[in-house]
Amino acid sequence: MPRPAPRKTPLATPLTAVGAAGVLLLAAAACGGESGADTSSAKIGVLTSLSGSASAGFTGIQDGVKARLAAYKEEPGACERDFEVVMADDTSTPQGALSATQKLVRQDKVFAVLPNSSFFFGAGQYAGTQAKETPFVGAGFDGGKQWLNEDYRNLFNALGSTDYEKVASTMGDYWKSLGGTKAATVSFDTASSSGAALASVQSAEHAGLKRGYVNVKVPFGSKDVGSIVLGIKNSGADVLYLPVTPETAFAIAGGLKRAGVEMKSVLLATGYGADLLKSEPAVQAAQGLNFVSPAAPVEVPTAGGKAMSEGLQKHAGSTSSLPSFSQSLGWQTTDLLLHGLKKAGCDATQEQLIDALRKSKDWDAGGLHPKPIDFSQYGTVAGSHGAGNCFYVTTLRGKRFVPDPKAKPACGTLLDEKVKR
Repeated sequence: MPRPAPRKTPLATPLTAVGAAGVLLLAAAACGGESGADTSSAKIGVLTSLSGSASAGFTGIQDGVKARLAAYKEEPGACERDFEVVMADDTSTPQGALSATQKLVRQDKVFAVLPNSSFFFGAGQYAGTQAKETPFVGAGFDGGKQWLNEDYRNLFNALGSTDYEKVASTMGDYWKSLGGTKAATVSFDTASSSGAALASVQSAEHAGLKRGYVNVKVPFGSKDVGSIVLGIKNSGADVLYLPVTPETAFAIAGGLKRAGVEMKSVLLATGYGADLLKSEPAVQAAQGLNFVSPAAPVEVPTAGGKAMSEGLQKHAGSTSSLPSFSQSLGWQTTDLLLHGLKKAGCDATQEQLIDALRKSKDWDAGGLHPKPIDFSQYGTVAGSHGAGNCFYVTTLRGKRFVPDPKAKPACGTLLDEKVKR
């Protein structure tokens, strides 16, 4: 899914000491593998926002990573390999992402990096070139081109190979099934946010809906939405996609309600998860709104969802069966790393792990993803979609996210067109 963030040109910066380190030792029954090097232990670097404007949305990354590793310890046949988790702070900037990534690779000498960052595009070129021997297993919601560069074979997007310049039929078909007739969208001026927004109206037009209000230049985090609400109302749109932060989306949705505008669908790209339910004002603002998710929500039963909920409760002290957005990302990216080790062997080298993951075609995080991801393919998924160009939709009713039976999941195909900017 798109994670809107201010986008700047990444600059080379000096290596600085960034981040906090945490250690999780993991030991279980032995499993095979071939390597002449001493690979009995490995450092796993986790790149995320520990400080700065984006940090509030990523507080659960470390819990998700450590919970998945602890749950793995209990699995039959788990590797007799110790993992040290090293946290690194991108400081909510592309420059910070570059510095932190350089530290993880050069100074900490990590075995692999889990980039869960809206700013990883700042380190993308470094990761794929100077750090090409290090596996990067992350969530590619930053919209960076590094995830689509076939020369960067050490980068693996756990959300599927997302191309924010491509358009899928899924959203238009979904809106058509709801009786939608005219589509509107609002986004921030970032690659992932605007790409997903423009693709949604093109998908709608492909399904026979008309184009309503379109604004992809909204200042990041803005709550000054009076003119936007008026534009949507005057356009006559009855379905709306908002790939923006929840605060901006709630402001727009609330304004439409006060203006007496009845929408058949208001889709938010972010907000599903335990974080929203912690705020009573947010719960009230989100009533009746719909949340898009590229992976199955825990309300849709899957083996992976059950394992994640139970693992976070047992190993991270979660009091709810519903994970937060960041906990889910931490869990899924770690699960993909462990999948690679199972494929390559417990004692795999970095090169062997990269080779095994690049050939993998059967990982779906225990059914969390609607279809298995083929890591030998690039650019197979449109923005805001999951594997197979599918997505799930839940509606907040009270304090429960209720799956929409029309999107459990909704799936489509890539269209033969690019996003028109």
